[in-house]
Amino acid sequence: MIHNRIALFRTERGLSRKELADLVDLNPQTIGFLERGSYSPSVECALRLAKVFNLSVDALFSLKPFPALSSQLSVQKKS
Repeated sequence: MIHNRIALFRTERGLSRKELADLVDLNPQTIGFLERGSYSPSVECALRLAKVFNLSVDALFSLKPFPALSSQLSVQKKS
């Protein structure tokens, strides 16, 4: 399974699934499948999504679950 942060970055930028789908030339349903982890993106799709968010692909997708944001924030506060 490929884990992702699409929903996180999409909502952070105030984009609907349809708006994101239009930006990367996908169907809005595909965005939903990707967000739920029901569908693994092609390399081209992953690159397009990463470009929209101005991120590297590995910042958006991972083979392992991403750590909870709350744990990352608590580590940053201690630094």
